[in-house]
Amino acid sequence: MTPIHEPLSEEAAARLVQVAALTKSPFVIRGGGTRSLHAAPEGADVLSARGLSGIVAYNPAEMTMTARAGTPLEVVEAALAEKRQMLAFEPPDLRGVLGSSGIPTIGGVFAANASGPRRLTAGAARDSLLGLRFVNGRGEVVKAGGRVMKNVTGLDLVKLLAGSHGALAFITEVTFRLLPVPETAVTILVSGLNDAEAAAAMATAMSMSVEVSGAAHLPESVRGRFAGGALPEGAATALRLEGLSASVEVRAQKLAAAMAGFGPVARLDAEVTARLWREIRDAAPYADGTARPLWRVSVAPTAGQQLVAALRLETGVDAFYDWQGGLVWLRMEAAPETALLRRYIKAVGGGHATLLRARPEVLAAGEAFQPQAEAVAALQGRVKASFDPDGLFVSRMMG
Repeated sequence: MTPIHEPLSEEAAARLVQVAALTKSPFVIRGGGTRSLHAAPEGADVLSARGLSGIVAYNPAEMTMTARAGTPLEVVEAALAEKRQMLAFEPPDLRGVLGSSGIPTIGGVFAANASGPRRLTAGAARDSLLGLRFVNGRGEVVKAGGRVMKNVTGLDLVKLLAGSHGALAFITEVTFRLLPVPETAVTILVSGLNDAEAAAAMATAMSMSVEVSGAAHLPESVRGRFAGGALPEGAATALRLEGLSASVEVRAQKLAAAMAGFGPVARLDAEVTARLWREIRDAAPYADGTARPLWRVSVAPTAGQQLVAALRLETGVDAFYDWQGGLVWLRMEAAPETALLRRYIKAVGGGHATLLRARPEVLAAGEAFQPQAEAVAALQGRVKASFDPDGLFVSRMMG
């Protein structure tokens, strides 16, 4: 059984890493254990942030919060809800699609750069991250960034660690900015569009001054698995508007009029809108209890539907689109088709694919992440050597 270390303080975590550095003993870093389906490499212990829990500081007036890395995400969100504030980037909960347990942590969210539908307008998780504290591979405690946006000291270092998946350092504390909860939200839904038509409709909507905060396309193969099957017949192209009620009403009328030229238009109220975008965020149609390969693919918004169309000519796939078509949730019906997928990603202009789910032996083959270009890989190697010279931190997907 893999040993699991859960230090209760930053100092205790630093001592563990210092000892590991002397013995050259590797660690796999874990938050709440919700995102990883990869077994720990042989000989590696688990270093968990779960014991580092609690909100350190919350300033609603400045809309910033500092929390220890192992703080459950639900604790953070409950505290924010009391002040009608929220995390701007809508972190997804992938336990359903991964069939995993555990409790998502705020440190794991930033370590994975986990970002949902509002990334289009509010940015990714890393764009909300103001500062952090971490233990590097030498067992040194390092602070980067600050608690206010104007303090940019160390900000690039902060961005570097966001999305590093535990490969560079053990994050112990994070400071991040917040947004007010919108007064209301509605979704303008266009029905019956094919993938290419939907890409054109979403591009038109995003070019308008109506401030669309979410743009997704749900082909007919998945449409019935959203919102309890309450969406109109045919593929659904969903466009979300948020804000003050009076403003949303005016913008919704303008957007609906523009979308009428693409197909039948419907409007979803705030309650159905909240459910729909939560399900889009969490890739709910693929929470099917299977191990069928599931890819999360990021490409240019116009390239998503081109990628899926090319793949459908050669293999069985099911897909839907977020981020105006730039994020493709792609489920293979049999094998992961890794080489085929990456060949077509290159053909449509490049991007990034992460294999989130597959049979254990497939995940063990080590092809979950997109290979980097030679120059980028060399740069990553130099960064890794600076943070973790002995290679103590063995990266794997984390939560």
